[in-house]
Amino acid sequence: MGRITVVSEPSLIRQVLIDKADAYRKDDLQRRVLAPGLGNGLLSAEGDEWRLQRRTLAPIFSVRTVRSFEAAMNAAGARLARRLRRRDGVRVDVALEMTRATLDVLERTIFTQGLPGDPDALGRAITRFLEAVGPIDPLDVFGLPDFVPRIGRLRARPAGRFFAEMVDDLITRRRALMQEGEAPQDLLTLLIAAQDPETGNGLSDLAVRANIVTFIAAGHETTANALTWALYCLSGDGAAQSRVEAEVDAAGDGDFTPDALPYTRAVVEEGMRLFPPVPFLSRQAIREDRFGRIKVPRNSLVLIAPWVLHRHRLLWDEPDAFMPERFLPENRDRIARFTYLPFGAGPRVCIGLSFSVQEATILLAHIVRAVRLRLPEDHPPVMPLHRVTLRPEHGLRMDATARG
Repeated sequence: MGRITVVSEPSLIRQVLIDKADAYRKDDLQRRVLAPGLGNGLLSAEGDEWRLQRRTLAPIFSVRTVRSFEAAMNAAGARLARRLRRRDGVRVDVALEMTRATLDVLERTIFTQGLPGDPDALGRAITRFLEAVGPIDPLDVFGLPDFVPRIGRLRARPAGRFFAEMVDDLITRRRALMQEGEAPQDLLTLLIAAQDPETGNGLSDLAVRANIVTFIAAGHETTANALTWALYCLSGDGAAQSRVEAEVDAAGDGDFTPDALPYTRAVVEEGMRLFPPVPFLSRQAIREDRFGRIKVPRNSLVLIAPWVLHRHRLLWDEPDAFMPERFLPENRDRIARFTYLPFGAGPRVCIGLSFSVQEATILLAHIVRAVRLRLPEDHPPVMPLHRVTLRPEHGLRMDATARG
């Protein structure tokens, strides 16, 4: 693999992700792991292809467009709340329920005409894919040619085929509706119709498919995990739980607007600080660089670890404590730039950042309005597991008690 430089100094992180972003690219190891299943979408594309896709897709995730999906997210949240209320007094698999809820949001915002088949089958396919490709294969570490079989890729192949067949079917049906002028204005239609503002060209079918699969597999998974960890953190902090409940109750019985939920959003963001959805970011140096007196050789790997950065004792007060107050509007200016990177930073910052935070805040509010979730005393230790994203190793089962 060669040399690896781990960076936790905010000014050097800025150097890698912004000031000299053109000197670094997604590393070969990430591309070998993710591209076979996700295709050449925003997550794995490089160079001119990435710039084209980013320009074309950016308007789809504008603040105005994301806010237009509040109603769909509230509908998914209300459905989740009804399901949880029926589980009063029952132990709930929280990780599974969050997966179902974020898939419901996907269906209401991207695939408003419905997903073909069982949505739970899609959730299982995503889990199988990430579990298969998550462990780094030694053959990829040593750069062996792609034609040499990898166990993880072989295990992920059925899930990859499932994604491709499902998405191709969705695209074909949606293009037919668009030609007839009857297509709903959801994210799928916007994605197919998107045009590069510089050239007026749309994305190729392969790029459309790759980005849909990326939104499904990566976007939904990170939000589901962020919610799971937020609920885990709340279950161990009675004061924070009570404060969220008071804020949610004061918002009334109707739909939620994120602007009215600053503390609920702060809980989501503090949960992502302690348990970042993507705990490690890596870049490969295109040319030689320097971090002060430290040389960064060409083709070497630079690792930025939000898992370490977010708990760094020189950067955070009480870094291991769950303190949502850090992220309240009046306190946010105290958080130094490049010390908090749950969605990355710079040109390659996650395009779905605002969508994900809005979704997680609304869903969490519906959950808190409906039930109180507690970690049972006999629950085994909750350990984070890194499989591309960060999830509880053995799931998260909590006792549900209906509220009100």
